[in-house]
Amino acid sequence: MLWLAFTLLGGVVFGVGPATAAAHVLVRRRIRGDGAKLVRSFVREYFGHFAKGNALGVPVLLVLAVLALNWNYFSAAPDLGSQFAAIGILLAALIAVGAACHLFPMYARYELPLPKYLVMSPRFALRHLAGTAVLLLVTAAAIFACGVVPGLIPFFGIGAWLYLTGWLCDRFFTANDEEMAGKLAEGAGVADTLLPGSQ
Repeated sequence: MLWLAFTLLGGVVFGVGPATAAAHVLVRRRIRGDGAKLVRSFVREYFGHFAKGNALGVPVLLVLAVLALNWNYFSAAPDLGSQFAAIGILLAALIAVGAACHLFPMYARYELPLPKYLVMSPRFALRHLAGTAVLLLVTAAAIFACGVVPGLIPFFGIGAWLYLTGWLCDRFFTANDEEMAGKLAEGAGVADTLLPGSQ
């Protein structure tokens, strides 16, 4: 409900990024055992991450909107070329959604320059396809459940999805950090140690 309220407060386009950032910061704290008051913490994190949340959220919304418009255009055309283009756009959309599922949990966990989150989240999604597939299944299940029972949306649909994807990403990032640390300890010469600077 907080996510919905503060997304609307920002006019949706400029509210969804900060609201999602705030939610994942609090999910990470809850995972680590921090039981701070939810409403007060959400308000503080929303406004504290307003600029950065929009810097991450608005590009994601634009990409998803462009992919959706192009898919609608090409999928409606009857010729074979357009249908192949629609399939390619659908695959790109799945990758984009998978990257978006990683983006804000990554932001909540790591201290990186803002542009690097937009680069690293799709790289991580493609490098860890099994985890990305799990996140996509969770997202599809949440969308299906909310479509069947719309009353779930304000109470469980969004909140449960945010918590579950945040928890899963935290596990994926921890496993990745341990793997990279092991490779470095073995002198494997990892050229690009993924995601340094855990908060």
